[in-house]
Amino acid sequence: MITKRIIPCLDVRNGRVVKGVNFEGLNDVSSPVELGKFYSDCGADELVFYDITASAEGRQLFTEILREVAEQIFIPLTVGGGINTVDDFDRVLKCGADKVSVNSGAIRDPGLIYEAAKRYGDQCVVLSADVKRVDGEFRVFAKGGREDTGMEAISWIKRGVSMGAGEIVLNSIDTDGVKQGFDLEMLDAVSNAVNVPVIASGGAGCIEDFITLFKTLPKVDAGLAASIFHFGEVGIPELKERLAAEGIPMRLMNS
Repeated sequence: MITKRIIPCLDVRNGRVVKGVNFEGLNDVSSPVELGKFYSDCGADELVFYDITASAEGRQLFTEILREVAEQIFIPLTVGGGINTVDDFDRVLKCGADKVSVNSGAIRDPGLIYEAAKRYGDQCVVLSADVKRVDGEFRVFAKGGREDTGMEAISWIKRGVSMGAGEIVLNSIDTDGVKQGFDLEMLDAVSNAVNVPVIASGGAGCIEDFITLFKTLPKVDAGLAASIFHFGEVGIPELKERLAAEGIPMRLMNS
């Protein structure tokens, strides 16, 4: 049975890890290099690094800090933020990323997904979708959740997969940072619509939220979280031990 993955997320602004609620009100947390090494050492399955203001500020992702993070960790690294061209993929992969996450860049130019998948393989291309309910519809937002694209989310995600995205990160803006549990309704709709791994993001507040996620939606491949890990509210080793005890397949440190 395929093990479920636990993935901490580093939202990086100006070289520091930050965290907010509903994509707003960002507070400084830590150094991404120190935090990345900590998560790698304590059993995280992967690490996600987002340069969260690159797209909104119209600039390229900070590569120096990314290279430092990549040198310190021994788990797969997914990187996103300001990815607008295949050259951006190339630059980030050369800094040590294993996978590249596209969001606003793919909304602007969906062909980016196809071109990147053709060059680097589907497994390298992650489509990250920031989704919020608008008038009863799941709507895709761009530029770090700031801009309503008007696109319906399920059809957009299906289109991305058909063009070569090998994995989906579903960020629910409605539950982001609220710590009331993952957005099960939204995740259920997405995981039933595509046949690639789906990563749940937004809403984790405690260990029970991960248990509920994987037991309710066995199709979901991974749970991603930020603040509960950053602030020590949930330890990754304890989380994985508890999930394994609940019968959820996990990669444990001593196995």
